[in-house]
Amino acid sequence: MLTAEEGAVLVKTARAAVETHLSGKELQSMAHSSPILQEERGVFVTLLDHLSGGNLRGCIGIPFPTQSLLEQVRIAAVEAATTDFRFEPVSLEELQKRIVLEATVLSIMEPIWVKNPLDLRENILVGRDGLMVEGKGSHGLLLPQVAVDEGFDSEEFLSQCCLKANLPPDAWLTADVRVSRFQGQIFTEEKPNGRVFERRLKPQLTSR
Repeated sequence: MLTAEEGAVLVKTARAAVETHLSGKELQSMAHSSPILQEERGVFVTLLDHLSGGNLRGCIGIPFPTQSLLEQVRIAAVEAATTDFRFEPVSLEELQKRIVLEATVLSIMEPIWVKNPLDLRENILVGRDGLMVEGKGSHGLLLPQVAVDEGFDSEEFLSQCCLKANLPPDAWLTADVRVSRFQGQIFTEEKPNGRVFERRLKPQLTSR
């Protein structure tokens, strides 16, 4: 688990990476002394429009760790701001005046093994788990906060994750699909370039 200070460094690194990319400057390395930021960890960076109530403005992640957490967050942040096909690229002025950055540090993926696919619902805790669905040559991933923000129960979460993978919503009921869960530690800005805090989700008392 990252400390609040380490989370703040992570989010500030993400913002600095986007700002320098959009302004054409060279990114300066931020001073840090935390070994955990040099660990290879999966991470997602989410951009939210602060002036429109926090609407999604971009989200790109690197779920499987291949580089240090700091390097992965730099790459994911720039890609979220410039290459998310669902949105137009973010401008520098928009970044500075409207965009809140959120970084979610992922745990290791844990495949869920069940005899009956219906039992997947009881092995997913909304408010704790994120999901990844893999099958038929595609995959889809949804962060833990998505189920909370959208009000999904575990069954709807599974269906939406299948849709994210361009699969039928009931594909999780077939033997062709593998479902994995993970947890995420979320750090977000209060406002554009504002104070960074850890967002703690409240797990549902029941999984359905």
